[in-house]
Formats: sequence, C-alpha cells, structure tokens
Amino acid sequence: MTIAERLRDDRGALSLEAVILFPVLILVLLLVIAFGRIGSADNAVDTAARNAARAASLERTGGAASSAGSAMARSVLSQQGLQCTSTSISVSTGGFAAPIGEPASTTATVTCVVNLSDIGLPGLPGSKTLTSSFTSSIDSYRQRG
Repeated sequence: MTIAERLRDDRGALSLEAVILFPVLILVLLLVIAFGRIGSADNAVDTAARNAARAASLERTGGAASSAGSAMARSVLSQQGLQCTSTSISVSTGGFAAPIGEPASTTATVTCVVNLSDIGLPGLPGSKTLTSSFTSSIDSYRQRG
C-alpha cells in the first residue's frame, strides 16, 4: 500500500473526530460554567453571612442587630453581583438578652437560591440552594439594651 492509498483511506477521519469531540467539549465547557457559578455564589453567601454576623455583633440591641445584619448581607450579595432567585437572611439576637459579663453571640444565616436553568446542561437541576451560617461573639462587657 502506497502513501497515497493510505491517505485516501483516511479521508473524512478528521471530520468524524470533530463531530464526536465537539459535543463532548461543549458539555465540559457547560460543566465548568456551572461549577464556577456555584463556587462563586457559595463564596458570596459565606462572605455575606460572615459580614452580617459581624455587623450584628457590633450593635447594642437585638432589633438593631437584626436590621444591621440583614442590611449588611444584602449589601454584600449586591456587591458580589450575585443574583439570587430567592434570598433568606436570619439573624439570631438571643445573645443580646444575656447579662453583661456573660459570653454571648449572634448567628447570621444566609440562604440563596442560584438559578442554573439558563446553562441548559442536561441532568443539571434548575437551581441550587446555598446556605451559610456564621457566629460572631458579642462583647461581654458592652452595654446591651
């Protein structure tokens, strides 16, 4: 068999390989996009919970702590550019009822539902719920109201 005959037998092989590999490469790309979006959103939710708990712990009353924590979490999610389908923010303020001198803490929990339906990957759920909690200490000797 000569080189010319061998090359003639391989005619169309590259097109066939491209047809087989192209969908696989697209699926891998879509998976990378989905995991990147989930990872970025998870980081933003963690940061929002951490900052919300810290902001709440700096307040003097439970009501002010709840407002400050919720506002901080919404601000962080907005700054991070995270578009949640639904958002839930809760700040526990029971630590503000503890007497001065006793250790107390406040916990912020942030839940965000991230939309994944626009990626269009078969088998991928339409959304992913991400939840993060963070606890911050309240100054034991600070006036509480």
